[in-house]
Amino acid sequence: MTLPIWQVDAFSSVVFGGNPAAVVAITDSWLPDDILQAIAAENNLSETAFMRPSEHPVPLRWFTPAQEVPLCGHATLAAVAIMHQALGLAQTGSVVELATASGPLYVHIRESDYVLDFPARPTVPTSISKCELETALRARINEIYESVDRYVCVLNDEAAVRAVAPDMPAVSDLRLPGLIVTAPGDACDFVSRYFAPAKGVPEDPVTGTSHCTLAPFWGQRLGKATLHARQLSTREGQIECSIHHDRVRLSGACRCYLRGSITVPVRPANH
Repeated sequence: MTLPIWQVDAFSSVVFGGNPAAVVAITDSWLPDDILQAIAAENNLSETAFMRPSEHPVPLRWFTPAQEVPLCGHATLAAVAIMHQALGLAQTGSVVELATASGPLYVHIRESDYVLDFPARPTVPTSISKCELETALRARINEIYESVDRYVCVLNDEAAVRAVAPDMPAVSDLRLPGLIVTAPGDACDFVSRYFAPAKGVPEDPVTGTSHCTLAPFWGQRLGKATLHARQLSTREGQIECSIHHDRVRLSGACRCYLRGSITVPVRPANH
C-alpha cells in the first residue's frame, strides 16, 4: 500500500523552525497498530499524525517513535495545515472538527495561522520529592506540580530554563513520563522546555499539550487571559495562548518542508 506523507514544521512561520511532525493520510480503514507504530519509528520525529481526512469529524491519531499518545498539539496543527494547504479539504475561515482519543478537538483556520481549541490540563500537587527531580534535572527547582502525564518544575528565570541539561536515564525512570521546566520569560510571559525520553522523545522542540497546562498556570499567576510563550529548544517556537474557561486556544503557523509517499505492508487492522 502506498500512502501520501508530509513533514510539516509546526508553530513556526519559517521552515527549519518550530516542531517537525509527519502527517500520513489514510483513505480507508486504519492500518494495524503495529504498522502505524513502525511508520512513526521509521519517521523518527517526535510525533507522526495519522488521519482519515475524507470522514467527518476527521479521525486523528498520534504516535511517537515509541508509543501512541492521547493528545498532541503540534501534530494536530500539522494535520489540519495539510488538509488546508495540500489537500484543499478545509478553507480559510473554517473550523475543522477532529475525533481523537481525547474527545472532539477543533482547529480554526485563519489567514496566516491555525488555532487549536484543546481542553485545559491544570496542575495539581505532587508527591514526588524535590530531591529526586533536582537529581534528574541537575538543576535547582523552586516549585513542583504535576499535570496528567508530566511533572511541572518552576525554575528561577529564563536563564535557568535554558541551562537545564537533564540526566535522561533518570528522567526516564520517573513515575510520570514527561517533565516540563518553566519560568517567567525575559521578553514574553513565560518560557518552557519539555523532556519525555520514556516516550521516545528526549526533548520535544515545541509542545502544544504542555501549554494546555502552562497557559492556565501562568495566566492565573500573571492575571492574564492571553499570553505569549516561547519554548526554548534548539529550534525554538512561539505560541500565542488564550484561556477560555476549561479550554485553551493555542495559535501558530505551519510550513510544509517535505511531501512524498511511503510504501507499507498491506494487512487489515483488528479493529
